[in-house]
Amino acid sequence: MNAPTSPDRMQMTLTDRYTEPSGWLYMTGMQALVRLPIQQRLRDTAAGLNTGGYISGYRGSPMGRYDIELWAAEKYLQEQNIVFRAGVNEDMAATALWGSQYVGHFPGAKVDGVFGIWYGKGPGVDRSGDPLRHANQAGSGRLGGVLAIAGDDHGAKSSTVANYSDLNFIAAGIPVLYPANAQELLDLGLHGIAMSRYSGCWVGMKVVTDVVEGGGSVYVAPDSPVIELPPLPTQADGGLNSRRVDMPLPQEERLYHHKHLAVLAYARANRLNRITVNPANATVGVMAAGKAWQDLQQAMLALGLTEQQAAERGVRIMKVGMVWPLDPEIIREFATGLAAVVIVEEKRPLLEDQLRAVLYGTANPPALYGKHDQGTIFDARQTARLFPNAGEISPGLIASILNEVLRRHAGFDLAAERAVSLAPVPGFTPALAAPAQAEPAQPAEAQLTNPLPKTIEIKRDTGADLVPVRAPTFCSGCPHARSTKVPDGSRALAGIGCHATAIFKDPVKTTTWSHMGGEGVLWVGQQPFTDEKHVFANIGDGTLFHSGFLAVRQAVAAKVPMTYKVLYNGFVSMTGGQAVDGEMTVPGILAQFAAEGVRKMAIVTDEPAKYEGVKLPDGTPVYDRTELDKVQLEFREYPNVSVIVYDQPCATERRRLRKRGKWEDPNLFTFINSAVCEGCGDCGQVSNCLSVEPLETELGRKRRINQSSCNKDFTCAEGFCPSFVTVSGAQLRGKGKPAAGAAASAPVPAPAAVDNLPEPDFKMPQRSWSILVTGIGGTGVVTIGQTLAVAAHLQGYYSSNLDVTGLSQKYGAVHSHIKLAPEPQMLHATRIASGEADALVGCDLIVSASDETLERLAGGKTGGALCTDMVPTSEFSSNPNWSADVPALTARISDAMDGNLQQYDALRLARELLGDSIGANMMLLGTVWQMGKIPLTLAAIHRAIELNGVAIALNKAAFDWGRQLAIDPEAVEKVAAQASRRETAAGSADTGSNIVSLSRPRLTSLQDIVEHRQALLTRYQSKRYAKRFARRIEAIRAAEQAATPGSEALSIAAARGLAKLMAHKDEFEVARLYTDPAFRQELRATFDGDDIKLQFHVAGGPFGKRDPKTGQVTKSDVGPWLMSAFKIAAKLRFLRGTVFDLYRNNDERKLARELLSAYEADLDLIASGLSGDNAQAAIELAGWPDAVRGYGHVRKAHAEAAMQARSAAQQAFKAPAGSTSPEALAA
Repeated sequence: MNAPTSPDRMQMTLTDRYTEPSGWLYMTGMQALVRLPIQQRLRDTAAGLNTGGYISGYRGSPMGRYDIELWAAEKYLQEQNIVFRAGVNEDMAATALWGSQYVGHFPGAKVDGVFGIWYGKGPGVDRSGDPLRHANQAGSGRLGGVLAIAGDDHGAKSSTVANYSDLNFIAAGIPVLYPANAQELLDLGLHGIAMSRYSGCWVGMKVVTDVVEGGGSVYVAPDSPVIELPPLPTQADGGLNSRRVDMPLPQEERLYHHKHLAVLAYARANRLNRITVNPANATVGVMAAGKAWQDLQQAMLALGLTEQQAAERGVRIMKVGMVWPLDPEIIREFATGLAAVVIVEEKRPLLEDQLRAVLYGTANPPALYGKHDQGTIFDARQTARLFPNAGEISPGLIASILNEVLRRHAGFDLAAERAVSLAPVPGFTPALAAPAQAEPAQPAEAQLTNPLPKTIEIKRDTGADLVPVRAPTFCSGCPHARSTKVPDGSRALAGIGCHATAIFKDPVKTTTWSHMGGEGVLWVGQQPFTDEKHVFANIGDGTLFHSGFLAVRQAVAAKVPMTYKVLYNGFVSMTGGQAVDGEMTVPGILAQFAAEGVRKMAIVTDEPAKYEGVKLPDGTPVYDRTELDKVQLEFREYPNVSVIVYDQPCATERRRLRKRGKWEDPNLFTFINSAVCEGCGDCGQVSNCLSVEPLETELGRKRRINQSSCNKDFTCAEGFCPSFVTVSGAQLRGKGKPAAGAAASAPVPAPAAVDNLPEPDFKMPQRSWSILVTGIGGTGVVTIGQTLAVAAHLQGYYSSNLDVTGLSQKYGAVHSHIKLAPEPQMLHATRIASGEADALVGCDLIVSASDETLERLAGGKTGGALCTDMVPTSEFSSNPNWSADVPALTARISDAMDGNLQQYDALRLARELLGDSIGANMMLLGTVWQMGKIPLTLAAIHRAIELNGVAIALNKAAFDWGRQLAIDPEAVEKVAAQASRRETAAGSADTGSNIVSLSRPRLTSLQDIVEHRQALLTRYQSKRYAKRFARRIEAIRAAEQAATPGSEALSIAAARGLAKLMAHKDEFEVARLYTDPAFRQELRATFDGDDIKLQFHVAGGPFGKRDPKTGQVTKSDVGPWLMSAFKIAAKLRFLRGTVFDLYRNNDERKLARELLSAYEADLDLIASGLSGDNAQAAIELAGWPDAVRGYGHVRKAHAEAAMQARSAAQQAFKAPAGSTSPEALAA
């Protein structure tokens, strides 16, 4: 390591960002916005002013966590007389800020003035147009000032509509600042407040994900930034600021004839817009602001166009900090002598239109390349489209356009000079031929860029999608997974919040979301013109409090037949788990609805008992959540507006509070007996829960519970299957007292040899170093990124980090972009560009194999480590056969990195070595560090882990195990195997981690399979019964050898299918499997405890209850005594099928006999009619029993589908010779 750890920075604490008066501090973009009012108050105090600060707004990505950070810093805000009050909604917050500027105009003022910060997501700006316009015309206080922060989501990553607030601000006459990084959030924010005081305007500041959700090194000082207040360019009677009494027309005249001129004077004096490169002989100019400035810097880096080279080659560059109003003086200075200008901006042509207006009528204006090739958006004579009006732009697109403009107007082609591969822009760039001879490859330390990574082509092998989509979904145990479901024949309208994920789960039953507060009102306009009788409308409790009551009021006024489902979970989970603002209770909600005129209401909850004795509106029943479907069937017949309040706390927030000891953690666990499980997937269908995971066994795919991620919702146990038990009196292994006779299962300490491992010999190059971390939301990916960024700061480097999390806070794909550099000016865009990643920490196989990841990797440059355990996607909950091609995915990633990739089952190793799979990410980080791909010292990383303050010992141990893994993986595996005490019994589950083996080998030889199934059938019934199986398979084997000598595929399919149907899991077999020692082994592999008790959930025999609404049998909860009954029943299995078998004629037994009889007839057909021509069809015909899964009505439905497949397979088998072509079989 060449960079010594900075002793001053190594002493930093997390509170320094709010308390240190000066220096380089690490903070996220959100934390920079918290430091902003503190810094403003410090500046005011130094100037002899006694001011106060007021902050209000409403959360929403990318400003989703601002309130959380403000609450966390409450102590430091109070010390500076700064008040934070979260708004009920955005327009109420804006109105409060408007009022703050009148302090001093009326008696009793305790301060000289109040500076304010308003914040909101882009749609919040939309809805607040009225108060923003009023407040801006009324003006800011002379010693007050207001900064209005708009969080825009250009790519609609976490929004129902792409948002762009610039034009909303402009419509209200509010100047707009656009910071490009965390440093500018602080600096431009301070300028914004100063400009607001000086000009009398509110000042808008636009922020996007890449800026505000990132982080890095920020410089703070009492005099930074230096603020100049020039003489006012114009005078207005009474000044420019707010006044006690004012009228509309004078306000408007003052705003547009005086205040805006002051804004321009301030921007000019403080160089908010500046020409950064200004050669006298410039021919081409480039301008950008905010995120587009980051992207431009990245594009220039890719082309090798440094500022020095730009100056030498006649390229003038302008950085815009205030995008409106754009100063005409600096525009004319910038454009003088230029032949062409490239205007880099996302969304609308705001800079371009202002540039065109200023230059209109001037002599020899430059050609403008913005949204089009020298054309305008609405010109009928359309030219080639360059920067799109929709979506986002990328450094790659900028590089292609800039290179072509330079080629046309400056006479040089940077891409050709540097052998950089650029994507063509249709109708604009010529088809670029590969250079005749590429330049020699440079050492990694000297490279500024690499060509785009080569295209990787992987053949599909198993029929599964090569790269499954890790789409956002409900968290484990999320109440919305149940509450958003509607009965067949009904439709629900979506709303804003986590529950909108229901659209992705079932877009037929949940449709058409609205804006926040408009939930359900779409139906008001549809209902008069459709025969559809009724709809449900989902609305969260946070939205209801924000503005949703008005939507219900509108529906009541229209008297439309619809049911609002108020999803009451107590938290605003989508933006970080904030508590719902204000006092909202279920009785209070119902009382207000009753006052609004709603006459039919009900509560559905997971805890009906808590409403005993609670006063509710007359006629409001309380139901258990299992009765939701019945309640909805009743309510959809009601001819007017009705309301169902679904009351169940957010599972993820409940889990967090349990970890902190602030919520009761029941000593209960759900567990699946894998031998009893049929793999039907009904538990996943019922719960939509990703803690129900696939388990591959010799007898096919089963299910298991991921105890590490399970949030104890227990809905999965309602799946119609007797394999579920509820375990009490236990703790997960490693987290409680071990069972009698069992060894303790504490995490294994890092090997002593780790202290002697050599530290990698790595020198930080004189450029930025990029590290890409990929993973799943909610598994600690963000922690890895912040650990690296903080460690770099501690070491004396400069860093930036950006976490791209998208819509779902859990289970969605996450990319963490980390950049380190020896100098701050080397940090350009926060996102890693194409081919720019130096290191990959691949914490999830699917996300790592995505195009978004591979685009950033480069062979010969990127190195790293990959977790090869497979974590299922949300599709698995609805598709029991979901699968992924693990070898193809790993090969896809490795090929993109030219093989410089270490691959490990990190989740399994973390579970076995550390007792918790959450340590896998830090383990991989240790591996990549030991590989020499992360230029930070061990001391800095350990200190960053300590500063994070969460599971410090576990994370340090995980990092050290990862180091050892990079050096000696065999030794680590040996220790892990010794520590795990894994059971070797077939089907034993390594529960408690995200480990899913989708490629666990099954027996492959016919002899092994027959022997295994004979042993199974002997235990099931008798040796005689097993011999019957063997005779059947021998007949098939003989026919197969006669028709296709040397093949066993048909016989193997027949052996598996016949054994499955012969070993039907009836009452006797379920009892036997529960009393089998293998079940106890599974329990001991998962839980510790001397007094473990089991609660069973069964529907067989006397325990089945018939639902009067659906007619289906439902399960009963039965106590531990059932195990004793199972022991007796297991011994009585010899009675199976005799006159003494009480259950021999129930529906399920009849179905089992029918299926077995049908299959044996199929085997007779195959044995008598098999030939080389229909051998493949025979295999298909022999395979249909695999689709018969489950119990009761679930098994019946699967059997009906299997019978349809059987009929098609029979037709294919019986088809005349020569007609069983692949095409015919496919048909």
